[in-house]
Amino acid sequence: MADRIGTDFSRPADETDGEHLLAKHLTRRSMLKGSLYGLLGSVFWDGLISAGRAAPIAAPATAKRCIVLFMNGGPTQTDTFDPKPDHANGGPFRAIRTSADGMLLSDKLPQLAEQGKHLTLVRSMATQEGNHSRGRYLMHTGYIPTNSVKHPSFASILSAEVGDPSFELPNAVALNSPAFDASFLGSEHDPFFVPDPMAGVDNLGYASGMYPGRFNARRDMVSFLNKHFAERTTNEVLDREAIYEKADQMIHSDLTAAFELDHEPQALRESYGMNNFGQGCLMARRLAEAGVRCVEVSLDGWDTHQDNFTSVERLLGVVDPAMATLIADLDARDMLHETLVMWLGEFGRTPKINENDGRDHWPNGWTVAMAGGGLVGGRVVGSTDEAGEKIVDSPVSVEDFYYSVCGLFGVDAAKVNYSRIGRPMKIVNGGAAVPGLLRSAG
Repeated sequence: MADRIGTDFSRPADETDGEHLLAKHLTRRSMLKGSLYGLLGSVFWDGLISAGRAAPIAAPATAKRCIVLFMNGGPTQTDTFDPKPDHANGGPFRAIRTSADGMLLSDKLPQLAEQGKHLTLVRSMATQEGNHSRGRYLMHTGYIPTNSVKHPSFASILSAEVGDPSFELPNAVALNSPAFDASFLGSEHDPFFVPDPMAGVDNLGYASGMYPGRFNARRDMVSFLNKHFAERTTNEVLDREAIYEKADQMIHSDLTAAFELDHEPQALRESYGMNNFGQGCLMARRLAEAGVRCVEVSLDGWDTHQDNFTSVERLLGVVDPAMATLIADLDARDMLHETLVMWLGEFGRTPKINENDGRDHWPNGWTVAMAGGGLVGGRVVGSTDEAGEKIVDSPVSVEDFYYSVCGLFGVDAAKVNYSRIGRPMKIVNGGAAVPGLLRSAG
């Protein structure tokens, strides 16, 4: 399916087929020549990468954890965080005031309006991808998909950059929908997938009839065979061994209680919403509290080409209590300043309403909502015109956005990682700090 999350855009022909081609034509002279070219190429790339580095962000890095609320299908900004009540494009929804001066939200977000003082809205996102698959890839990795390389997800970047390798749970977790993986960063940074937060996690204990001694004996045998086989083959065996090691660590850890929502008061569970998304947000808070670095909670249904307003009202009835309670809950636990919450999708939707009472794809002038993580709340960055059809102030690219988010975590956005064949890849491909997003109050 073309829109499936996790679509592999990059059959790694350059990492396998290329090696076979080299083997066919390799001679002593060509090998020496290739080594010289490789050395020169390395110097060239290092110089190019250094020259392209933007100035480091001076704002203090306070974020330690990230919770991403991903709206699959492309959420409408006009009916959520950038209302246009005085224009025909605004549709039937109204705008309401929030606890932040001058910030208006859709009237279908009354609980989030109370949290306005914690919100930072970027209303001027400008991207080039209006296709679902490509847009999801871009917003998960910061890169446009190509056929030559598969990029790691931002969740995996955080796992690698700020995660603790000895942590007993995965440093990245995906709830409700599978997330993009770690690619060349290694499978130990792949997000752990929980398809239904309300059902918890299966197989966190021994199988029936299994006991620790027998389990450990089998585990040792698998490790021995993998190590022996890895000496004669690729890194895939070592990746698999890393997964086994992490799974073994998990099932013996008391921290797996973070996946068990029945430890929470029923009243709090109900305030999040007794549905997969609401309970996913609650599980995300529990996982963040346990030390998980990045949790993504997804919600489907935002591809509203038809009957937009009925669908969006239903979806906001799920989002509003869950996101508002999440922010309030983090704040009450003194976790909000260290936990970045981001609400976003692959793009926005057209301000103009189509003939089917719907809204179509719109990549140029949409909204990301954020809270916590060291941001100064109650702010709006960028703006669109009265019709919502043009960015009139501070366009923000995906590169700018992720460059700024890296700054919140103290991650060098220009740091270079290398693919399995040595191709240099920056964490963020350019970008600069978004004016007004990271600036301190006053």
